[in-house]
Amino acid sequence: MVSLDRFDTFKAVVEAGSLSAAADLLGQTRAVVSFNLKRLEAELGVTLLTRNTRQLALTDAGERFYQRCTRVLQEAQLAIEDARSEHAQLKGTLRITTTVDYALAVVAPAVEAFRRLHPDLHIHLSTSSTHADLISERFDVAIRLGRLADSNHRAVQLSTYEVLAVAAPAFAGVRTLDELERLPKLGHGRLTELNVTGPTGDPHSYRIGPAALVADSAAVLQAFAVRGHGVAVLPQWLVQDDLRSGRLVHLLPDHRFAPQGVYAIYPDTRHLPQKVRAFIDFMKG
Repeated sequence: MVSLDRFDTFKAVVEAGSLSAAADLLGQTRAVVSFNLKRLEAELGVTLLTRNTRQLALTDAGERFYQRCTRVLQEAQLAIEDARSEHAQLKGTLRITTTVDYALAVVAPAVEAFRRLHPDLHIHLSTSSTHADLISERFDVAIRLGRLADSNHRAVQLSTYEVLAVAAPAFAGVRTLDELERLPKLGHGRLTELNVTGPTGDPHSYRIGPAALVADSAAVLQAFAVRGHGVAVLPQWLVQDDLRSGRLVHLLPDHRFAPQGVYAIYPDTRHLPQKVRAFIDFMKG
């Protein structure tokens, strides 16, 4: 009988795009991955991948086998989780990705609390300012902020948060949105424009640019703002300590920027794994 481990090796090679990348994902040597792939092809009696020095390509048989292989692995994992669901503890590994800032403020403390409930569950928390590819990098769930881009993944909204226009005390005294527009701006790489509601309920649009400084990290923009480089629109959960201490001031407190969403993103599969469902429910609670 063909080993399910070799199914997993084949799937990792296809999704990673190379034997070396698959070896890194699986925590194995390239030689072991190559051996298991060759044994799988020998056991099946077909060539699944064509190889040259630069790339791998699926054969027609390999394409069909990959589709079925993926379903078989999902069903096997679900069968294991269903068998374990009678016990109170989750097992296995949950791989999560999010931004550094949100991990430090929210996700890391939540992971600590979640593991206290499920001590047999291993958790791998990865942080990055860029959006990881859930499939090729084998993440179970991503926690993302702001507005969602179109994708083939599924999403669950966990919560919302307020964003505030903040700056060093030297910029205090701004009275209107026009005055705010004229101040030096600090821009985020993925945020260009926000809707704003004025004190009488009238809608406006605030463009975050052209910016004096641009960064892909909210924490870096926070540091620039504290040092007096300009106005940043930042999450309330990130700047609340700076506002209390007076290092930053909230500009135009009678205006409200459109709240931003917090989303759990996960691959579109027929069945949501129990460990992912449990973590999402915990984050929503």
